[in-house]
Amino acid sequence: MSRQRKRDAVLRLLRGEELETVSRSLGVTAATLLGWHDAFLAAGGASLATRPTDGEALESGRLKAKLGEMLRERELLAAKIAALEARGPGPLARRRSRP
Repeated sequence: MSRQRKRDAVLRLLRGEELETVSRSLGVTAATLLGWHDAFLAAGGASLATRPTDGEALESGRLKAKLGEMLRERELLAAKIAALEARGPGPLARRRSRP
């Protein structure tokens, strides 16, 4: 359930609606509703958040995608280096400097 709906439910209780009526209308137990009520009173509306904000989720997703991309590039480069080293001396082999 969203933070907004939890807050609205708690406000209904604070305005005097009966616990049983509110819990039935929302389809949640009275104990759950009382938990929201207590959390609201203890820490305010922010304590009812169950999901990260959209900005946090977007940034997290962006960073995870970038990390995945960088790890794939690293694996490809490591495989390419291993293949070049396995070929032995060739045009990319180190040359000895002349005396």
